Amino acid sequence: MSTQTQRKIGTASLVLLGLVFIAAVTANNALLSGLRFDLTENNLYTVSPGTRALLSNIEEPINLYYFFSDTETSDITPLRNFATRVRELLEELDAVAGENLNLNIIDPVPFSEDEDRAAQFGLQPINLGLGQAIYFGLVGTNSVGEEEIISIFNPDRERFLEYEIARMIYSLARPEKVVVGLLAGVPMTPGFDPQMQRPTEPWVIYTQAEQLFEVRTLSSSLTTIEEELDVLWLVHPKGLGLETLYAIDQFILRGGRALIFLDPFAEIDMLNSGGDPAAMAAGSSSNLDPLLAAWGIGFTDTEVVADNQLALSISTGAGLRPIRHLGLLGLNSAAMDNDDVITDGLSTLNLGSTGHFTLLDGSTAEIEPLLTSSLDAALLPAIQVQMLSDPEMLQDGFVPTGESYILAARITGQLTTAFPDGQPQDIIPDSEVAASIPEPSPASNNHTNSIENANVILVGDVDFLSDRLWVQRQNFLGQQLTTAFASNGDFVINSLDNLSGSAELIGIRARGTYSRPFTRVEALRRDADAQFRQTEQLLQAELTETETRLAELQAARTDEGALLASPEQQAEVQRFLDQQIRIRQDLRAVQRNLDQDIERLGVILQAINIVVVPLLLTLFALGTVALRRKRKGT
Repeated sequence: MSTQTQRKIGTASLVLLGLVFIAAVTANNALLSGLRFDLTENNLYTVSPGTRALLSNIEEPINLYYFFSDTETSDITPLRNFATRVRELLEELDAVAGENLNLNIIDPVPFSEDEDRAAQFGLQPINLGLGQAIYFGLVGTNSVGEEEIISIFNPDRERFLEYEIARMIYSLARPEKVVVGLLAGVPMTPGFDPQMQRPTEPWVIYTQAEQLFEVRTLSSSLTTIEEELDVLWLVHPKGLGLETLYAIDQFILRGGRALIFLDPFAEIDMLNSGGDPAAMAAGSSSNLDPLLAAWGIGFTDTEVVADNQLALSISTGAGLRPIRHLGLLGLNSAAMDNDDVITDGLSTLNLGSTGHFTLLDGSTAEIEPLLTSSLDAALLPAIQVQMLSDPEMLQDGFVPTGESYILAARITGQLTTAFPDGQPQDIIPDSEVAASIPEPSPASNNHTNSIENANVILVGDVDFLSDRLWVQRQNFLGQQLTTAFASNGDFVINSLDNLSGSAELIGIRARGTYSRPFTRVEALRRDADAQFRQTEQLLQAELTETETRLAELQAARTDEGALLASPEQQAEVQRFLDQQIRIRQDLRAVQRNLDQDIERLGVILQAINIVVVPLLLTLFALGTVALRRKRKGT
């Protein structure tokens, strides 16, 4: 074969290869446009089964408006990376949902109609200083005009990004208000004090819940729980009859969700007794026997968790030193499950005389700790705390067990009824009244096991809900103002909100983050941080010196109060102001150079992924083909 013929064949092969490539791309766009591959380490772009099921149940169109100031953030690389992550997840959800989800991506540039639209929706701009503000949020609307807003996407909550968006979609797909049934053994609701002859204020947590949900007060003697109830909120259940316990048992077994607060010693109950001997004799503890025992969950109402590490200090009077109370606990983030949407991001939770939960042997349930004690903890008799006169006495002889106790937990899995023989009948002395009550239901009509995975949240403290542990009330011009100093209210609202969602929504767990550190990038950041610290120190030194000089100028005033300053002093002040502007410019230049270096590195990585890697694969394939032909020729 001549050299000219070989050249013609080579040219024809290249042309053919190009045509095949174009045909492959065209076929991909036409036939495989909906096919997606997630090659990220944590499957960040793989929509969870729960979200897929939720999206498939959308019956009416939902509109999503994603606002991100793309133009105004061209030099803020970390924020843009996270914004890209949000956009790509939204696009994936849009692809999965089909026609019932409409995604709109909007760049609200300054002084535009899109910016006005973002403000009208109620999105909060992020102020970057120097008059620069950006938008980074999501608005959802449904066919009846209702709106749901994520005002600002927080990079610190990236793990819950899918959950927050899915929750928004679920709320829009189900516009009716969530129904919460409250059965409380303490006076949380508005009432009337017969002794003082005046109305009593509801607890703040009840007021907050009422603003977000439809809260229905339930009787402590109920025998059935209505089907339309979304969440049962059970607080301090004392002295419940067997029929009431049976109703709670069956509600949970048929798929109902519950938020339950128990307590070995509810101090708020003692305070509300008003010294009534009968009320005090009834006790201030609560449990949920025999339900918990049947579910395989252990809880004793005779023991209180004392924690030397998490103990709060209380005031014992004016001029006296604070005393640490081992039974009054202040939980930080280390004592919370940061992988659960209920507790993630909470700052402080305060508990008083709390109990603890365990998983009994042979239990078919699963227990997921939400709140735990430290290892510097031990169990004390509840009666010891109840009869306490001096908190310091709890420290006498205190020996930590080295065990971390579960103070609050999520219970999931399969639960078993506490009433295998059917509906019980409370003992009624009056035989005539007893004869009028229908016979208990046969066991065949009962739920003996949960029909789906249960979802119950247990908390071992009722004082957790009381105002005194997390919120301060103030009277301002006749208006009641509340200031929260702990996150107890957020915990309750998060719990009710989470439990009220569908099984699919609750099943969405925390995901991984997109952050993948590069040694080169980290080195760039360290260098930039060093420069920042140096310039900031210079600025602070200059500021301190000038403030001292300006203070001296305050003494040089006329009788009219006019400031006197020599030309030299004025020049000195102006020099500082110029220096301040220059340093600020240097700071921005350092940041800009850092972002440019990172962007340049990103372009290089993209080029490697888009061009170099496919080219190497192509060359490898061609080499393999050529080698095979050569072998066949020989």
